Amino acid sequence: MTYTVNCSILLTELPLLERPAAARAAGFDAVEFWWPFGEAVPADREVDAFIAAIRDAGVQLTGLNFFAGDMPAGDRGLVSWPARSREFRENLPVVAAIGQALGCRSFNALYGNRVDGVAAEVHEGVAVENLVAAADAVGAIGGTVLLEPVSGAPCYPLRTAADALGVIDAVRDASGARNVKLLADFYHLAVNGDDVTAVIEAHAADFGHIQIADDPGRGAPGTGALPLDVWIDRSHELGYTGVIGLEYKAPIETAFGWVGAAHAADAGAR
Repeated sequence: MTYTVNCSILLTELPLLERPAAARAAGFDAVEFWWPFGEAVPADREVDAFIAAIRDAGVQLTGLNFFAGDMPAGDRGLVSWPARSREFRENLPVVAAIGQALGCRSFNALYGNRVDGVAAEVHEGVAVENLVAAADAVGAIGGTVLLEPVSGAPCYPLRTAADALGVIDAVRDASGARNVKLLADFYHLAVNGDDVTAVIEAHAADFGHIQIADDPGRGAPGTGALPLDVWIDRSHELGYTGVIGLEYKAPIETAFGWVGAAHAADAGAR
């Protein structure tokens, strides 16, 4: 597995449960999802249907988000949100159970927007407590919690790799947990003005996951100006061994055309 298809942003012309099979038909054997349900604790039948869709498609689930609130409405996670901390905690055993059933071991915990009237230090304290709990919950199945800088959300405080790594350090200081790692989304980091090359040089061997999209437009690789191939190759050279998450926007008809073109170019260069 080189790539894993994020079926929450790609193949969206199809019903959610049909997307794993569509990814398989397109030639991929791995998928990842944002939280695929409307609630932190969905009905058992919804969870069973999701698990069956992954299994029936014959793909590996490589990543799953914890419940992040109402993403279309602008929510970006509950980790640091005091008033919704209980929802986050109630979601943890559901996430771990799905991971156990499908052999998924990477789980993205979106940090959450700042809330008016709540002091930053309160957010930060809640976030550490919730990330410790998440690390415990998925650690029981050998899982890793991912923490991600995000662009396009003005109230989301983690914008650079250093922002996320500071939180990860706080979690380790508080609990000793070693299974909380950086999700290096090269698109988000680049759009936020981070020095992606420097981040890779310093931290690639310990990345929990890599995701990609091109800029401008958050489109497929090759539609913008980011040196994604260079960044991916260097990450591998420095010790990153995981898959690359395809988390970009593209219509289903052309979503993966770049993969064949890239392979042809590689063959021509040999």
